[in-house]
Amino acid sequence: MDRRNFLKTAAVAGTACMFDSCRTLFIQGEKDPDAGTVLAPWKKGQFQVHFIYTGAAESLFLIFPDGTTMLLDCGEQDTVALGERAVPRLPDHSRLAGEWIARYVSRVNPYSTDVDYMMLSHYHCDHAGCETVYSYDASAEALPYALSGFGEAAQTLRFGKAFDRCWPDYTEPIPLLDDQKRVMSQMRKFYAWQQEHRGLAVERFLVGAVDQVRMLHRPSAYPAFHIRNLCGNGYIAAADGTLVDLYAGEKEGKERINENAFSLGMVFSYGPFRFYSAGDFSHRWDKADGTPVDIEKELAKVLEPCQVAKVNHHGHHSMPVELVAALRSRVWICSTWNQRHCTDDTLERLEDRGAYPGERLVCPCLMPIERRVTMEVNGDTALLDDVAKDSFEAGHVVLTVEKGGRDYSVTYVKAADESMQVRSVMRFKSV
Repeated sequence: MDRRNFLKTAAVAGTACMFDSCRTLFIQGEKDPDAGTVLAPWKKGQFQVHFIYTGAAESLFLIFPDGTTMLLDCGEQDTVALGERAVPRLPDHSRLAGEWIARYVSRVNPYSTDVDYMMLSHYHCDHAGCETVYSYDASAEALPYALSGFGEAAQTLRFGKAFDRCWPDYTEPIPLLDDQKRVMSQMRKFYAWQQEHRGLAVERFLVGAVDQVRMLHRPSAYPAFHIRNLCGNGYIAAADGTLVDLYAGEKEGKERINENAFSLGMVFSYGPFRFYSAGDFSHRWDKADGTPVDIEKELAKVLEPCQVAKVNHHGHHSMPVELVAALRSRVWICSTWNQRHCTDDTLERLEDRGAYPGERLVCPCLMPIERRVTMEVNGDTALLDDVAKDSFEAGHVVLTVEKGGRDYSVTYVKAADESMQVRSVMRFKSV
């Protein structure tokens, strides 16, 4: 019996008691009796973030308090090539991630298939789609881009405006390289066609701006809701708008800087509530004089505590203790599409009471059974104490902030089908 099958057998035979005991050891907020019901539709005044699970991509759908909507990332990739690192593609293999995402959005979107904003956090396939994994549709043969990621979602959804980190010249802060160019080629063709045929507006994301991404429908009704463009293209904006250029004096002669390092990030504020979201930050490098730079530690210098934070880079060797301590989040949500996501070292830092005291809940979209049993084999089951047990089965994670921002909840929604069945709701207070 190989190791993979051994772990599965061990899981069935001997882990139920261990995980049940973990459940009793950790108080996961105030439980709500909504399990088994259908997810309630968004209501005016709520700020909602849907972390959509497909097993192949990262994608967040946001609904602002006035109903303004944004699809933040919509990727695709070759999960077959991942081999044993792959996680289940859900609901099934009959459609690619972009189509599943679009169908999900159309179910929860107050405006059906019309989406105000789309944003690509950075040029990687799992966030944008690519030209090598795509679906075939004879009616779309004339399209210049592949039906993948955003390209496929646009078969169903209609976007009003796109925010892109380096549009229109794709040289900021340095010219894109071959691996990025494949994604850039896809997105460049997508933007051009959508501009010509559907009136899409495209803007470069402005780091430090507080009014670029804004409510469009009734902003005056919700004056406590604000959005700050935190970072992108190697720049970080402090709360006063001051920009820090992480690569100052270091760009000349650079042939490669990790694309993850240019990810777009934002902080959403709603009264006393804060939500942090950035792309795949986890980049560390040395300046010409040998000085080490860790982008996430630089982020920590300008960030205020946030009740809820998206875990950087799918939790893959990310989130240094300085950033964890700065954010001090009650809830950490992690988008996952790989067995290596939400790695043990990341979990250790998220759970470190030395970084900040108090309870916290770690919410991956999926904590695979193989990972959990490996933890048992290695004697690391304590890492699961703060992990939401509903993540043991893949699910969409929905953050709902109530009007005014004083109350919020985290809901796990069944991902194995499109029933939108609620598996659990956990409610919290912002203050």
